[in-house]
Amino acid sequence: MQTDLEKKAYNAQCIGNVQPIEYMIPYPSMRSLIEGQTIKFSEQIVIQEANITNEQFFSYVQQASNWLENIGLNPKERLMLPNLGHPQTEILLYGIWNLGSSAVLDPDGVSDKLKIKYKVRNIIDPATNLFNELNKHPKIFEPKYKPLLYDEAIISFEKQHGIRLSHYNLLINASGLQKGIDLNSRSRFCCNIEYGTSCWVILTTVLPMYSGCIYDTIKPDLTFGYSKSDYVLRSDLRYIKSFNENEIAICPENSAVLSIGKKPIHLTSYETFNRFIKIKDSLPLNNNKFSLSLLTPKAMKVPPSNTNNGENQSPVNMLH
Repeated sequence: MQTDLEKKAYNAQCIGNVQPIEYMIPYPSMRSLIEGQTIKFSEQIVIQEANITNEQFFSYVQQASNWLENIGLNPKERLMLPNLGHPQTEILLYGIWNLGSSAVLDPDGVSDKLKIKYKVRNIIDPATNLFNELNKHPKIFEPKYKPLLYDEAIISFEKQHGIRLSHYNLLINASGLQKGIDLNSRSRFCCNIEYGTSCWVILTTVLPMYSGCIYDTIKPDLTFGYSKSDYVLRSDLRYIKSFNENEIAICPENSAVLSIGKKPIHLTSYETFNRFIKIKDSLPLNNNKFSLSLLTPKAMKVPPSNTNNGENQSPVNMLH
């Protein structure tokens, strides 16, 4: 429960009826992100290896949404995201969001039982050449539903339980990482990360677009990876107190990034005790806390449906 002082402080941060969460990040969804950044950086290359500008990327996303709609995907449905390779997988993921649907990551194979339980559609062959399909569809897409900040964006099954993340989760985590490493627009970076995790989504899909950067595997200014990189990704949180400044703590339960070195990213705080780490979302709106074992995550149950009942979702939801 919030105290009267906390409520007054929160109300003071509001601008009219606009809550602070809505102006802390510049876009209300991933769909709005790509649309807005295309206006700002239209002619700038966003994927160097494929020589794709922001405007071209946006056109591919529109075509992907048209294709997905044509093969039967509807807004608010969950779609298994196949690994089509870079940059086709990233284009497809934005196409899913642009349609108003959510994506399920499948790094090691999601069981048929879970697919049925969470109503996951699996309608794309992993051998699909996305560009061949996109050429058959128009570059303008008229959405029937525009996703909102708290709508589901992805489900990741990188751990034994599923982790359900909203558009807000992804946007605020990318924002926190950008602020934490002082990443400027038009910088060039790349990541040595395998498909299928929320960290992959943040670093290879969201961050380049959010920060106005260039994803460049040929001649990057900055690299991210699990070893031999400018920023080294670590998920062994039991050692977080000894992390170096160039080591990024990865915690899927906190969307992806938890800290740069020992310093938590913007709007996140944590404390360690015994074998547990307690993570707290810093926004008064959510006042969300949860504890994780440094060995085995402790999960919170949520309904297995991709719906928003009008209430604010907790920053991270766990599925069983």
